[in-house]
Amino acid sequence: MDFSKKKAAILGAGNIGCSIANGIAASGIFDPDRIWLTRRRVEKLEKYGEKGFHVSADNIGTVKICDILIVCVEPHQLDGLLSEIASAVDPKKHVLISVVSGASIADIMKKVPNDLPVARAMPNTAIAIRESMTCICSESSDPTSIDVTKAIFDTVGQTQVIREEQMTSATALCACGIAFFLRAIRAASQGGIEIGFHSHESLAMATQTAKGAASLLAAMHNHPEYEIDRVTTPKGCTISGLNQMEHGGFSSAMIKGILTSAEKAEKLY
Repeated sequence: MDFSKKKAAILGAGNIGCSIANGIAASGIFDPDRIWLTRRRVEKLEKYGEKGFHVSADNIGTVKICDILIVCVEPHQLDGLLSEIASAVDPKKHVLISVVSGASIADIMKKVPNDLPVARAMPNTAIAIRESMTCICSESSDPTSIDVTKAIFDTVGQTQVIREEQMTSATALCACGIAFFLRAIRAASQGGIEIGFHSHESLAMATQTAKGAASLLAAMHNHPEYEIDRVTTPKGCTISGLNQMEHGGFSSAMIKGILTSAEKAEKLY
């Protein structure tokens, strides 16, 4: 899909919005001078202006300029933003992509003109380095919104098209999930300090080990337990450590955390 003449707006450029901006600029699909970032406190976007992005507090003016509208505001701000920009939205020109947790396409369509192509996307902050896992969906019979969304987010990691009713689960597993894995890496690095490494050494070791584990699964397409079995030996130190973690509730805690995040995500909007 050719985006060379298109302009993208990120409405609500907070942490995830700025991560998206960094990712799509790094991918080359949009140069910074074809990306508009908006937020109320525009002074927080100063460094992005220095990098060549357009920064503004004017949502309506930005919508009139741009073709692809990526909505990244907090759930409680969504209705206000959509009401604000509705008069400037043109279904023949614009595609709207929402990354707002908990807000359905039906919710969005109540606030914007009929026939506007709308999709939802749930990336995570690894999008800034083009390593996001982004789940996307659309309820429209018109493929435009899903095609545009997939073409954009394919450049900044991996995408998976799912049913809309699965988007809350995707929020917990992928968007919240990146924090869960980061916490696991932090815990591993703290363990490393306790067994004798300096903090910077331990964090580097834990980070690369986690990266290696994830890369191994991605490359070999094996089940995690298959790779675990290759590391564990009878009466060995690996199985002893794993069993102690499971006695402490390691897997159960992760599962419960994901379930709790999913339940919370459903109530955000």
